[in-house]
Formats: sequence, structure tokens, C-alpha cells
Amino acid sequence: MRAEWNLVLEKVTSHHDHNGLIDLFELLLTEDERSAIASRLKVFQALLYGDMSQRQIAQEYQISIATITRCSNYLKNMPLEKKNKIKSLIL
Repeated sequence: MRAEWNLVLEKVTSHHDHNGLIDLFELLLTEDERSAIASRLKVFQALLYGDMSQRQIAQEYQISIATITRCSNYLKNMPLEKKNKIKSLIL
């Protein structure tokens, strides 16, 4: 699995053209999968900003509390160094 995922990452990071990335993600992911990824990114950003409760995030972005709780638990169990790296990537 790891080798296959690395291949995906190589393909994604080799594209410097926005439209090319759109085409690649449309090929690899369904509309629902793209929507789920976008929602999860919003949740992680909101949790890392820390200015909204989980309930507020759910209402603001129309995302289930279960998804928000999973993301929150993932962040809580993440080492601080990794959390800081993630912050610099998505905030």
C-alpha cells in the first residue's frame, strides 16, 4: 500500500499546472470523494484555528459531528512537532 500511495503523491507533486491537477483529481476521485476531502480540510483548519466549537464547525460547514470528532481526536493524539508541521501546510 505504501508504494502505491507514494506513486500517487509523486504524480500529484509533479504537476505545477492548476488545470492539470484538476484533471488528475477528477480522474482519481469521485465528486463525493473530492467533497469529503475538502470538508475534512475545512474541519482541520477550523480546529487548528481554535476559534470555533465542534458544534459551530458542524453548523457552519454542514459537516457531521462524528467527522469533526474523528479529526479532533486525530489532532489530539498527534505529536506537537507534526501538528506544527500540519499547521504550516494548511493554515
